[in-house]
Amino acid sequence: MKSTKNFITVLFLCLSITFGFSQDDGDDISNIQEFTPSKLLKKGQWDIKFFNSIYTQTEQTDAGSKSVTIDRQTFFTNTTEIFTGVSKNSRVNIGAVFQIRSNALGGQGALDVFSFEDNGNDRRSGLTTIAPAIRVQPFRSLSTFSFTTSFIIPVFEDVPDAVEDNVFSFLDQRSFAWETKFFYDNTFGGNKWQVFTEIDFKYNFGEKSSEADGTQENVSERFANNSLFLPLSAFLSYFPTSKSTIFVNAQQAFLIDLGNDFSQNGTQVGIGGKYQLTKVLNIEGSFGKFVRGSNFQGLGQTFSIGLRALF
Repeated sequence: MKSTKNFITVLFLCLSITFGFSQDDGDDISNIQEFTPSKLLKKGQWDIKFFNSIYTQTEQTDAGSKSVTIDRQTFFTNTTEIFTGVSKNSRVNIGAVFQIRSNALGGQGALDVFSFEDNGNDRRSGLTTIAPAIRVQPFRSLSTFSFTTSFIIPVFEDVPDAVEDNVFSFLDQRSFAWETKFFYDNTFGGNKWQVFTEIDFKYNFGEKSSEADGTQENVSERFANNSLFLPLSAFLSYFPTSKSTIFVNAQQAFLIDLGNDFSQNGTQVGIGGKYQLTKVLNIEGSFGKFVRGSNFQGLGQTFSIGLRALF
């Protein structure tokens, strides 16, 4: 885990340096309004996002939609996205996405995820996935519509299924996946309001969890294999100033069974805000809550904070 901690430290240092060098760049450019997820970068531009979220739950649904109490489970995820523009017409970007996770299961405290320990059971952590990606704006006349497609590669070690004290070991989904996200936004009301929508299609490859060998493979990490994850998201943003925004959002997500004999769905709502610290650096914070679900859907809360550097 020393390498994981060093990776996070280096990323924080890079963003701190970026922040330090950009203090005197204050002007009227609003990256928050201009560079939405739908808008692609110009050739030679770079976009680095360092996004951290904690999801914690003490409730989930049963096999239906009834809420039941469970021992606390907490999942920390760091998602780092790095993209750059490669076309003169700003219609193609390439990049990669990395994820680091740390989980504390079986009734441990929510902040225990920051120990970044891995005992193979109720504490798991590590660099879990790497995903090369490409972003495309398919229609020249519609600059606020684009899509990102990526191939997700699991890079963490597969370990035998470990169940101790009724705690199922889990780090991340054990599957290769092909994910495509479609983005569209529309600004209105004198540039004070913006609607952003996102539709994701994520197909998870891999053997059924029932076919996994528990003596060599983690069965619980294969629950979503041979399935399509389909979240539908909408955000409504208000800009008090050109460099700040507050937003509300809602998402309906479906896990559709394509051969693994498991399906699921859930609904969450949230609120958040963004602020442009400098010409280069933005900060974002948000809170989300799952309000309903079906078939062992967690009913917890998500707390997120992120940094984005555009240069």
